[in-house]
Amino acid sequence: MTEIVLPVLAAVEGPTFESLGLDPKILKGIHDLGFIRPTPIQAKAIPPILEGRDLIGCAQTGTGKTAAFVLPILHRLLQTAKTRHVRALIVSPTREIAQQSIDHLNSLSKHVHLKGTAIYGGTPMNPQISALMKGLDIISATPGRLLDHVWSGRIDFRDLQILVLDEVDRMLDMGFLPDMKRIISLLPQTRQTLVFSATLPSEIQKLVSEILKNSVTIQIGQKSSAAVGIRHAVYPVPRHLKEALLEQMLRGEGMTSVLVFTRTKRLADKLSNTLKRRGFKVSVLHGDRSQSQREQALAQFREGRNQIMVATDIAARGLDIAEISHVINFDIPVVPEDYVHRIGRTARADATGDAFSLMDRTEEGMIKDIERILQKPLPRVTLPNFSYNVPPPPRPANSQPSHHSRGPRHFHR
Repeated sequence: MTEIVLPVLAAVEGPTFESLGLDPKILKGIHDLGFIRPTPIQAKAIPPILEGRDLIGCAQTGTGKTAAFVLPILHRLLQTAKTRHVRALIVSPTREIAQQSIDHLNSLSKHVHLKGTAIYGGTPMNPQISALMKGLDIISATPGRLLDHVWSGRIDFRDLQILVLDEVDRMLDMGFLPDMKRIISLLPQTRQTLVFSATLPSEIQKLVSEILKNSVTIQIGQKSSAAVGIRHAVYPVPRHLKEALLEQMLRGEGMTSVLVFTRTKRLADKLSNTLKRRGFKVSVLHGDRSQSQREQALAQFREGRNQIMVATDIAARGLDIAEISHVINFDIPVVPEDYVHRIGRTARADATGDAFSLMDRTEEGMIKDIERILQKPLPRVTLPNFSYNVPPPPRPANSQPSHHSRGPRHFHR
């Protein structure tokens, strides 16, 4: 089950969920989960959504954005007559994020008779077709599989009231803009549109200005800023010693639940296999894994059966896993905003966590770009008792330089 991000402690001053005007049935579900007060993005976003306003919600990862739109969607649908067709649509860039919205829906709607399902590729069509035939109030979907069902006549948007574009900057980055525009063209002109993201690049601002009407913008924290509770450190290290440095770090105290990011799927597989051979329990997550493999990897990591998960940037969004102790960037992300999303997997919901980055000399410029958007320097540190002077192994005759030595080009996630 996805970790639901709702709470701050009852002793903290601020609004309660009761003060937001949510339906008593929804409040009962919230209190059953033990939550009393909303996070800042929830407190700021829920009232204008309940008023029917279009909204742009921008906040750091781990701050509860999903519940900030799921809760008012549940409330608004309870106030209108049930129909045979979908009334709320959530569009997300990845399977994990699409499923997260439905996990929140299921957790928060135990006393509310509304039906929803997640629709995404990589899984059989028949269970999704069966759910659609029975009638759904809410669909959470990735763009491609959603359009497959639409073109086959299984989804009718005539009664749609609310559209949510979740992690919209990632949808643009992953090339979903044409599909997003097709989906939007199929929806009723009279609807409420909500856009949520951790960052809001200028390209996204142009898109939302075209599809939102009389909108309100909620900005929690600085744009492209990292969560407050994260301790950053950069470890300068030659490329050929990264694996050895990572291994020594992983054997240190407190490395209980570590998410390691690589830039490519191939390297994620290679690194996870290396760590397994050295005695670590490792999950691996990237776009070439089947849905069952992805679910198993997440379950093993979330439940603590595996200490480490090696992943590409597919895991930088939509993974609400409690108590990740460390995020380690084995490769520095090419896009500096991706650093914010990666490290947001730790220090969630006002907790603390560590973000370590292994930087070789070709990645110094990327770290400087990250420091620029964070508006602060990241400390350079060295690991005690680690030998940084081991020479690289001799290169075989007639071998070609690796892609790392040439610097970043196009990397698939």
